[in-house]
Amino acid sequence: MKFGMRKPSIRKSIAARTSVKRYIRHSLGLKAPRGWGWLTNPKKAAYNRIYNKTTFSMFDLFKIFKNK
Repeated sequence: MKFGMRKPSIRKSIAARTSVKRYIRHSLGLKAPRGWGWLTNPKKAAYNRIYNKTTFSMFDLFKIFKNK
C-alpha cells in the first residue's frame, strides 16, 4: 500500500478517459450508481477506500495553496 503523494501519469489519465470499455459502458448506461462498489467488487472497493485516504495527488496541493 502506498503512503504519501501519488505520481501523476498523463498517459494513464488520457487512456482512462478514452478507452473503448468506458465509451461502451457510458453509452449503454451500464454503470452502477455511486457508492455501489461494495456490491459489485468489495475487495477492490476496500482497497480503493484505504488508498484514497492514505495518498494525495499533486493537484490536492494546488487546492490547498489556492484556498490560503
